Amino acid sequence: MAKDKNPNIKTVAENRKARFAYEVMDTLEAGLVLTGTEVKSLREGQANIQESYASVEGGELWLINSYVPEYFAGNRFNHEPRRRRKLLVSKKELARMAQAVDREGMTMVPLKLYFNERGIAKLQMAIARGKKLHDKRETEKKRDWAREKARLLKEKG
Repeated sequence: MAKDKNPNIKTVAENRKARFAYEVMDTLEAGLVLTGTEVKSLREGQANIQESYASVEGGELWLINSYVPEYFAGNRFNHEPRRRRKLLVSKKELARMAQAVDREGMTMVPLKLYFNERGIAKLQMAIARGKKLHDKRETEKKRDWAREKARLLKEKG
């Protein structure tokens, strides 16, 4: 679990590869439509959004291929682990995101799944453009240099 700035926010899942593989242009927060067993499973801190993405279909925004494991005490009322989940955003945000995806060739990538201060499940989404291989190498070089610089400064003083 990542350390958040606000101690009341509980991070459930984070897509750390997204910032490496994509150039993030804009972020926004979306609510999720969940069933009871999904919420209970998320509160246990079990979810995976690594391979998931968002898609606009029929005027609604959907989170596709996210994994929320079945709740162990859910019996016959349990949910499907990889079902499509509806995301709640305003019409204005939905139109802006759909336009970026259609016109500019961007994609909607989930960055973080968390519970906010009020205990409501939220998803931080990014409108992003895929990086080329040379861009990924450049990012890695910058990160390695920053790490090396910090190590050298720590040794000197």
